[in-house]
Amino acid sequence: MGKEERNNYTITLEDNRGEVVIADEVVAVIAGLAAMEVEGVASMVGNVTKELISKIGKKSLAKGVKVDILEGIVTVAITLNLKYGYNIMDISEKVQEKVKAAIENMTGLTVADVNIRVAGVEVNG
Repeated sequence: MGKEERNNYTITLEDNRGEVVIADEVVAVIAGLAAMEVEGVASMVGNVTKELISKIGKKSLAKGVKVDILEGIVTVAITLNLKYGYNIMDISEKVQEKVKAAIENMTGLTVADVNIRVAGVEVNG
């Protein structure tokens, strides 16, 4: 399929002060960072773990995240691997809450949906 296409979202500021352009990749990185903060999340799809993030950079967090922004409304789809022994529904709900709050607080956009796909369960050695 090739490289996933990324877009920009423009916010026009009040009183003709200008505009702010947010790349949807930025929103995807915010979502990925927020998801990785939840205890029980082992990695993003593509095996981006907390240890790897510090070594290879935060941009790779966008790999397991798909973001659609339409007229200021955001829909997020995240694919995760969870740690064995955690309740999938509890972890998913926490990820949804954390991702929604992070995106809304940092961008001012409204998050309509945060869809979680659990791709696997990781067991530590």
